[in-house]
Amino acid sequence: MRIILLGPPGVGKGTQAKLLSQELNLPHISTGDILREAVAAETELGVKAKTLIDSGRLVPDDIMIGIIRDVLGMERSAAGFILDGFPRTVPQAIALKGLLDDLNVSIDRVINMEVDEQEVVRRLGRRLMCKTCGRIYNIAANRSGTRKKCQNCGGELIQREDDKPETVLKRLRVYAESTAPVKDFYASVGLLQNVSAKGSIEEVKAAILALLNHR
Repeated sequence: MRIILLGPPGVGKGTQAKLLSQELNLPHISTGDILREAVAAETELGVKAKTLIDSGRLVPDDIMIGIIRDVLGMERSAAGFILDGFPRTVPQAIALKGLLDDLNVSIDRVINMEVDEQEVVRRLGRRLMCKTCGRIYNIAANRSGTRKKCQNCGGELIQREDDKPETVLKRLRVYAESTAPVKDFYASVGLLQNVSAKGSIEEVKAAILALLNHR
């Protein structure tokens, strides 16, 4: 099964992708992760991406698509995958379709995780990041409310600028403008299915699995 997860920042795509990966025994392909892996491995595309990143520029679609092509062409992706974080625009969706056509495979489901803006602001406002290793923590999960150091490396926990309310609202506006057409793109070919992401992690997981007819 080949699945794309769509949804705004803070909706829980990464969390659900990891859970679904374990449940369905499919690789979770996060575009952020595979980009970092390509850079670390110093692949041809990774080197090009690093040069752009180091100069403060965005990685263009053709390089990102090339990195995705490399991963989807691996043995681990042969039986299916869960794609998280891509596509974000219609041109990317079209490029992805061309890539999959070349590989003679197709997307089975596009799951769009929906949640209202204020819920996203609330969720991201409870998130802290280790300044040293980047590990993410949820304040609500820390019952004492006193955690100030990373359990992984002892680094200082901070709130990212991206997670502050005013920045989150701007990110949501950008997401809505760029990704609404992507939802329309997949709806037009009968692949899009919407799911509420407002419940607990387990409730959302169960709802997605129900859409996939896994349970």
